[in-house]
Amino acid sequence: REAVAAPSLAVFKYSAVDSNPLSLYVMHPFWNTIVKIFPTWLAPNLITFSGFLLLVFNFFLMAYFDPDFYASAPDHQHVPNGVWVVVGLLNFIAYTLDGVDGKQARRTNSSTPLGELFDHGLDSWACVYFVVTVYSTFGRGSTGVSVFVLYLLLWVVLFSFILSHWEKYNTGILFLPWGYDVSQVTISIVYIVTAIVGVEAWYAPFLFNFLYRDLFTAMIIGKKLHTLKHHSVYEIMLPLVSPVLLFLLCTTWIFMSPTDILEVQPRLFYFMVGTAFANISCQLIVCQMSSTRCQPLNWMLLPIAARNASPLHVNCFPHPGAHPLRSGHGEPAEQALQYTALLTKEAHAGLTRSGGRENWLAVCRSTVNNCCKYL
Repeated sequence: REAVAAPSLAVFKYSAVDSNPLSLYVMHPFWNTIVKIFPTWLAPNLITFSGFLLLVFNFFLMAYFDPDFYASAPDHQHVPNGVWVVVGLLNFIAYTLDGVDGKQARRTNSSTPLGELFDHGLDSWACVYFVVTVYSTFGRGSTGVSVFVLYLLLWVVLFSFILSHWEKYNTGILFLPWGYDVSQVTISIVYIVTAIVGVEAWYAPFLFNFLYRDLFTAMIIGKKLHTLKHHSVYEIMLPLVSPVLLFLLCTTWIFMSPTDILEVQPRLFYFMVGTAFANISCQLIVCQMSSTRCQPLNWMLLPIAARNASPLHVNCFPHPGAHPLRSGHGEPAEQALQYTALLTKEAHAGLTRSGGRENWLAVCRSTVNNCCKYL
């Protein structure tokens, strides 16, 4: 495989088609102006990574203020308005940096296959961060959508991403989806509007009995195939095997989970799905750049498949206060997720009690002591 990849990468040339009017007539002129601000010595990959870190920061910021996705529900403490402003601005800046990095690479003649892998690889991982973050505007409960519906919407976004790169694997051209630019601008506006009018504004219907949460779930993907490089149906479909298996395995885990893992720890479950998906996407990107054959199975499917094949138990917590690591019940994978959540919640509670002013070392010590009583 390396013998084939080396000469292929040497002649690799990035090829993409963007026909979105918003991108062509609004965002690209804006990005062309912004890129002139950056010095020529600034590495494009640093711009890419900076934008990605902003999305990660938004994810953890909302995890602090809305750990269980109930903050936007009635009779719950809402996320402060100032936080929505910060999240909205950072989301738009991250989107801008994602559009500018490629222009900076061409401006400085530093475009490389590694740069494309780094850019699109982080994009594949960023899907889970911005989808889960925007979920907090609606949340779950009577006025929101369920965590399972959000799980399905997350897969709509993930499949939209992988289908674009699957198309490039078969055609040699990346046809950029229209939905990305529209969604990023819309999401940024939604955050700012939420800060101004409050989450209560999303409770009321905006057209007859059609709620804003219904508009949030109404996502449609339009795809069009072009001339294919591969003539075998098997070769054409190879890149889709692992993403489809990941979806099936994770969905099976949800329905067979003895602890109702998606309801109990939705944020951690989404993160796990998004991380595994990003690994699969990166392998496909490498194959399409090097013109090598995509492998049908990804190794990250193995632990999830092993979890689904393991014996099931009725309850992971046989009595109040019992911890899965000492209860003798539950799946190892779910024990790991539950224990990670316990550590996070204890730390969050320590910071909340002190209003964020308590010494970090004291918070860590208190967290460890509270968790060790379960061991």
